[in-house]
Amino acid sequence: MATGRPGELLLDPESKRRKRELAVQFIRRIRSMERERLHALILEEAGEDLAQFFLAYASDLIDREPQRAAENASSLLLIGYLIRAFETEAKVPAPLVQDSWLH
Repeated sequence: MATGRPGELLLDPESKRRKRELAVQFIRRIRSMERERLHALILEEAGEDLAQFFLAYASDLIDREPQRAAENASSLLLIGYLIRAFETEAKVPAPLVQDSWLH
């Protein structure tokens, strides 16, 4: 996940374009999904606690700044995306480093 640190690998335009295509495909899929299936998917992938956390967070944003609902909704979607990227990054095993004293 990009964090803006110096020397960090930045995505090329093709990678960014591919991410957008995947996002469009995903949004189309969930928009056409039956409500019960979407709810089951959310519970399966995120769990009740995380779903409730996002509901509370979204409700708080809307209550505080109703005029910015669309902007905040966009931000929530991006936050979800960044969380997934962070989870994926955290699953990558650290490279095995061998101590030169053990050779």
